[in-house]
Amino acid sequence: MSFCSQDALSSYKIMWLYVMFDLPVETKRQRKAATNFRKNLLKDGFEMHQFSVYIRFCASSSSASVHIERVRKLVPEEGSVSILKVTDKQFGDTIHIVGRRAKPPPRLPVQLEFF
Repeated sequence: MSFCSQDALSSYKIMWLYVMFDLPVETKRQRKAATNFRKNLLKDGFEMHQFSVYIRFCASSSSASVHIERVRKLVPEEGSVSILKVTDKQFGDTIHIVGRRAKPPPRLPVQLEFF
């Protein structure tokens, strides 16, 4: 019997995190804080989905919790940050429209399975 069952990678257990933010950029200090926040999101494996919206794939809810805590620690003193956690199943229902053409959501990362 394999340690990783087919159920282990269920689309209801795999998570996607959306980090959405509105950070002030009026002063040099605020711009630097906003830039550092975005750079740190990228270092933590997030990718820009839209301006001020970054997404990240997480293999499980516990992995998502780790990244949520990391984001909490990165939040600048000023501004607003929201984190939305959705299942892979919900993420698969995303409709992304660029102009008049529909664009499919980003591809899932390649998964490795260890026995």
